[in-house]
Amino acid sequence: NMCPEILESAIIDRIKLGKKPKAIIAVHLYGNPYKVSEINYISKKYQIPVVEDCAEALGSTYEDKFCGTFGDFSILSFNGNKIITTSGGGALISKSERMKNKAIFLSTQARDPAEHYEHSEIGYNYRLSNICAGIGRGQLKVIEERVQQRTLINEKYRKFFSKFEHVNVFKSSLKNTKSNNWLTTIILDSKIKIHDVIDVLKQENIECRPLWKPMHLQPLYSKYLKYESGVSENLFNHGLCLPSGSNITEKQIERIFITLEKIF
Repeated sequence: NMCPEILESAIIDRIKLGKKPKAIIAVHLYGNPYKVSEINYISKKYQIPVVEDCAEALGSTYEDKFCGTFGDFSILSFNGNKIITTSGGGALISKSERMKNKAIFLSTQARDPAEHYEHSEIGYNYRLSNICAGIGRGQLKVIEERVQQRTLINEKYRKFFSKFEHVNVFKSSLKNTKSNNWLTTIILDSKIKIHDVIDVLKQENIECRPLWKPMHLQPLYSKYLKYESGVSENLFNHGLCLPSGSNITEKQIERIFITLEKIF
């Protein structure tokens, strides 16, 4: 979740170098809304559009408005691990009809209006199949039910970990927000190593992962300029994503708790 202060300092620095950013990609991480008011204020101040990454936050709200409605473009993911799924693909949202039409043009092979196949621009084939789209539209009808299921799982983890002082279940500090609790995440203190927890769970065939690796630590981006404070790296070193699927059964969550009890 982007820091507005670092964002603005990065924009000022890039403008000084004559390389004004083309867009701000703001992510609602694990279903938790980013600081929409602050980020969008900076967007307007410097006239840089926001691409809202809402891949994990369908059903989450910020000040009673749904995530996915705050960016110049907003992106939804319907991948197999998301709160609703079409098995793959996603959706693009825009308030501008002109930009929407341009996106559709580019995503449907940039085919010019001619009887034959005519292309004056490079296009792509980013279309979701009709069958997958139909599945997705059907699942949108049960989005609130999915959010309630994930929230219930999050509450169970919160209750379980309340007796362990080494563990903090993440909860957003932003007021007037509601997370879809797509994934329940925890932060461990330095006494417990995250990979020790992962290994014990793996022995019981229970999947658990570290938090997303920060972009500036990815080999692909390591040579590029970065603007960061160390927060994301610290979270990566001490944070874990716990099993949070909507279809987890009572028996499965009980097995997870029994295994976690052994660790902590």
